[in-house]
Amino acid sequence: MTQNTANDPSRPNPAPGEAAGSGESRDPHEEDLVVGPEDMLNYGESAPEAAAEDAAAESEADAGIDLDSRCAELEAEVETLRRDYLSALAEAQNAKRMADKRIQDNTKYAVSNLAKAVLPVADNLDRAAAAAPAEAREADPNLKNLAIGVEMTARELINALGQHGVRRIEAMDQPFDPNLHQAMQEMERPDVPAGTVVQVYQEGYVIHDRLLRPAMVVVSKGGPKRSAATAATDPAASADDTPKGVDTSA
Repeated sequence: MTQNTANDPSRPNPAPGEAAGSGESRDPHEEDLVVGPEDMLNYGESAPEAAAEDAAAESEADAGIDLDSRCAELEAEVETLRRDYLSALAEAQNAKRMADKRIQDNTKYAVSNLAKAVLPVADNLDRAAAAAPAEAREADPNLKNLAIGVEMTARELINALGQHGVRRIEAMDQPFDPNLHQAMQEMERPDVPAGTVVQVYQEGYVIHDRLLRPAMVVVSKGGPKRSAATAATDPAASADDTPKGVDTSA
């Protein structure tokens, strides 16, 4: 039979330096080691980190598998963006050229409306000078001075218009040009090549290389055909940008 000595009241209590249930003595200053929950190895927290690492490794593996297709998609996207950029750049350059051309045209032909309004004045001055023939001028000195003044005024007006690119079309004895002339009627003239301007009702004008007002003319018919040699020696034919039959003396 085993004797229970732990609860034996007859057994004396162990001394402060003596361990219970042993014969060895214990240092009274030594503290008991207490193990708490924070000292336990927490295995639950390492599981999510390991799962995240496994997922990252799997995603890297998947990326390695689709790398070629992804590169092809990116290259196609880059090519599309490059084409869009070049197209937008070309449209911008075209818009800039068109804007520059409009600005140049507006500057070049800015006086077109004013010149059209002034041309009737030049026509009336020419009619006034033609109303005083040479015989009448010689008979009347006052008329002669007046005619000279009118002619000088008309010449100054034409010179002023010429400074802004307005020039008179020399239509008399020139081949008919539908771009510069407006035929009012035809006249039988067997002595001149057919299609020659034999009379001018109203002078025509151009501004730079643009028609401002066509010349109203009478065209011959019934004469010989205009040959290639006649056209080649025609003074109206010029190699510059000036329209044929335009007076450049101003």
